[in-house]
Amino acid sequence: MCTSLAYRDAAERVYFGRTMELTVDLPYQLVYLPAGITNTSQIDGHAPLTYTAKYPFISVAMPARVPTAAAPMELKDLKALEGLNDQGLTFSLLAYPGAAGAQRAVEMTKAVLSASDLGSWILGQFATVAEVKAAMAAQPILLEPLAILGGSVSPFHYVAHDPSGAALVIEFSAGKLNLYDNPVGVMTNGPEFPWHLTNLDNYTFLSNVDKSQTTFGSYKASQPDSGIATAGLPSSNTSVGRFVRAAYYTKFAERAATPDAAVQTLAHVMNNFDRPRGITIDYPGEDSSQLEVKGLPESGSQPYATEYTCWTVLGDLDRKVFYFRDYLALSYSRFELEALATVTEPKVLAARKLDVAATDGTAQLISAA
Repeated sequence: MCTSLAYRDAAERVYFGRTMELTVDLPYQLVYLPAGITNTSQIDGHAPLTYTAKYPFISVAMPARVPTAAAPMELKDLKALEGLNDQGLTFSLLAYPGAAGAQRAVEMTKAVLSASDLGSWILGQFATVAEVKAAMAAQPILLEPLAILGGSVSPFHYVAHDPSGAALVIEFSAGKLNLYDNPVGVMTNGPEFPWHLTNLDNYTFLSNVDKSQTTFGSYKASQPDSGIATAGLPSSNTSVGRFVRAAYYTKFAERAATPDAAVQTLAHVMNNFDRPRGITIDYPGEDSSQLEVKGLPESGSQPYATEYTCWTVLGDLDRKVFYFRDYLALSYSRFELEALATVTEPKVLAARKLDVAATDGTAQLISAA
């Protein structure tokens, strides 16, 4: 459903990439929030949590509900799924059905943070992964049913990266919050993160060195082509297979000499996790592990569900540059947080309104309503 990974260049600068896979199109929005914006997170039965952003950030967001003509989308409806702030801290939401379950009770008078607001809370408040970890240890966070997912209880886990290379996985396993340092910088979906690390123990044989000749008895076998080194990689698009492949690509992709070359290398790496429509399908009534999400009216015209890469993002954590590519685009739109620093009010631009032929997304976002 989603793949995220970190890549380092020859100078140890950190870059981040992720894909978003679902079976439907959603009204994704590119949102820029400047510092000083105040947000309120509210869960019925608890005191609201109000927080003011210290850092500006750009995010890919979607409304917590499907907007209608009678109830159009408002800024407060938009929840950050992915983002980068001007300190180089990233936030990503990835599907994780194991999150649902009973949670530790929180006093009714205590202000709690809805898991749906984790993105704006993290990106607006913190500069490093260490700060996020410390804050989450003290702040009660609750999962809640989401109408756009048919009432499913926040079936996600979350990852954060910073320019030092630190990476954090945030999981609510059966409702219990777990914070894991991520030594490989890779994440996909279930099972829980420690299981994925243990599974890597089964792949110690992986190498990027082609062994193209050997002998069997007196017969000398020879590969007619290069690439045999990847024969041991999982070939499926399951979360387990993608985790191993992502770890392989981040380990063996050449370390680029310059930031621009590093972004290009990362884009090539992410192409290995780009899924066209129809590659895997599920028919109604059959068992499926796909999230049931209410999409746009034009979605669901096929007699089956098919997961595809709705969008891909890249992040240059050192230069604070964010790249976005929609399913309908061939190239990335570029957003520079430094250039957005003079913007003093929120900016929202529908992803489908991006001029995909013009790769300067910064100017388009500044001119948005």
